[in-house]
Amino acid sequence: MIVNIDPFYQSQIILSSVCVSHPLCSTKPQNCKRIVVLGAPRVGKTSILRRYLRDGFVEEYSPTSEDFLRKLFRIRGETYQIDILDASRERDFPAKRRLSILTGDIFLLVFSLDDRSSFEEVCTLRREILAAKSKLTKCSVPELCAQPQVPVLVCANKVDLLECEREVSKAEVLQVLGDDCAYFETSAKDSTNLEKVFEALAERGGLPAETGPSQHRKVSLRSYQATRNGRTAGRWSQTRDDPCGALYPLARRPSFSTDLRQVIGPHATRKPGKPRDKCQIQ
Repeated sequence: MIVNIDPFYQSQIILSSVCVSHPLCSTKPQNCKRIVVLGAPRVGKTSILRRYLRDGFVEEYSPTSEDFLRKLFRIRGETYQIDILDASRERDFPAKRRLSILTGDIFLLVFSLDDRSSFEEVCTLRREILAAKSKLTKCSVPELCAQPQVPVLVCANKVDLLECEREVSKAEVLQVLGDDCAYFETSAKDSTNLEKVFEALAERGGLPAETGPSQHRKVSLRSYQATRNGRTAGRWSQTRDDPCGALYPLARRPSFSTDLRQVIGPHATRKPGKPRDKCQIQ
């Protein structure tokens, strides 16, 4: 297949070609989901993720270039892996953002209630997500085909601000996005409605409710690994049904070539004389 992307990504594919034969390069582990977080700068995406991971709230603003996190869960005897891509600056790299969308399973779009332009950006991102996912299924009407199957949550952050500081009303949001949109008004600062957001992420993304931050015990990676092996570590022990989760500190985002192979398939072939298809990443 022909992949029409810029030379930088083509070079990444060449440099990583040694990975083609590895079976994990083109498939996800069982019970693995990727949450892609998108939105304008300074709307609170990183703060919401800190709450999701139970790391608290930080008042100071620190721009995020890209953050890839992985959390491992042990729930009712099953293991789960959630990869979180906080793609704050992919707005400057359309091909990179589109690849993130194509490989994402669950989408959290965040805007700030005191910034109308951030809401407009979320509307654009939502349309882009539905259009990209519909092309994977070759559907000609993105709004009708992709929306029921693609878990997209819209989060209006900073609801703790004064009413006079608010630039976008709830009625306007529902009018633009539709009443069936998963929409929440939150505050990362005081945790308003965040638990509902995390519950919706699990429900719409096909994950157990215990992946929510208040539904499992946060343990060290060592304790988590011991649990998987049927042992206990340190002072902490658990029954078989006691859910637990641990951050994986060495997680790195898969290479661009790995993500591309996930989209177009590792062994794409075509019949003689048939025109080559293009990967939908333009």
